[in-house]
Amino acid sequence: MIDTYSFSRVSRNQYDKFGAITEFLAGYGLGVDADVERFVVAKSQDQIIACGGLAGNILKSIAIDPVLHGSGFSLRLMTELTAMAYEMDRFELFLFTKPENIKLFRNSGFYPIAYADDKLVLMENSQTNLSNFINELKKDKKTGKKIGSIVMNANPFTLGHQYLVEVAAAQCDWLHVFIVSEEGCGFSYTDRFNMIVMGTENITNITLHKSSNYIISKATFPTYFIKDKCLIDYCHTAIDLNLFRHHIAPALGITHRFVGSEPECMVTNYYNQQMKYRLTVEELTSPVVNVVEVARKCTSGQPISASTVRGLLKKGEWELLSYFLPITSIDYLHQHPTWFAWRNEEIAAA
Repeated sequence: MIDTYSFSRVSRNQYDKFGAITEFLAGYGLGVDADVERFVVAKSQDQIIACGGLAGNILKSIAIDPVLHGSGFSLRLMTELTAMAYEMDRFELFLFTKPENIKLFRNSGFYPIAYADDKLVLMENSQTNLSNFINELKKDKKTGKKIGSIVMNANPFTLGHQYLVEVAAAQCDWLHVFIVSEEGCGFSYTDRFNMIVMGTENITNITLHKSSNYIISKATFPTYFIKDKCLIDYCHTAIDLNLFRHHIAPALGITHRFVGSEPECMVTNYYNQQMKYRLTVEELTSPVVNVVEVARKCTSGQPISASTVRGLLKKGEWELLSYFLPITSIDYLHQHPTWFAWRNEEIAAA
């Protein structure tokens, strides 16, 4: 039995302490995702007995010495973790865990909101945040027989993205476009959103939705306790589409979801295929959302992709960008040179 212990906080750049945390987690078959910023660590007699990490607004890499199981210690650890998050002004918290751990985290004030079958569950530290979000979303509901939707990252907004939006809007009474909020490699959310606004300003039957915690980013999805790459893709897809079909689509009366074909990226192609299944299979709880796959726009036989554009920008090949970007995006890049920061950082790291 462990009677005395103390909590401390460790930042990722404290390498001497971070190594011990990594070693402790490895003993439980867990790893540390690259986005984890800080840890709460519990020690007894200078030995780690528990820890938990924070990545953005997601709690990750939580482990407790088995000696403490059933002692109520998990509640103390979660209290320390949430207190750290609150001090960093992160109040809406999430965690991914295995379904068998629901009761453990439920006792700490987290509630399940989406499942990847029997493999993974997404929990949130509120019983009302999701319903409040849906109620706000309903205010943007439009009438019509065919209500379309697109979820895009647009990193940056290309002629391909513009073409997809134009095709979808032309086929629908109204179109809802959701911009993924992840801040990963490339352009900031603000830059991406602004380029989309400029590139779609001539379309009248469209609503652009700002970032949402309920459009699950692949960049923030947990890998620390899922080692199989295929299983990671499966769980991410299931959780994301579960939230979209059962909550977001009904709130806006969405009947169709449009996607671009994906001839190059296997992960995105897999997501598209899963979308066709998970959104269209008949069930009693939520209406079907029909998936429309639009052939990817090409230039000189080459599919237009954001990754190609980022490659051209890194090389400074501006003369080629007109084949891949609308003039609105090119103008935005010239007018807002702050995007050069990520380019310079990546070149320096190469």
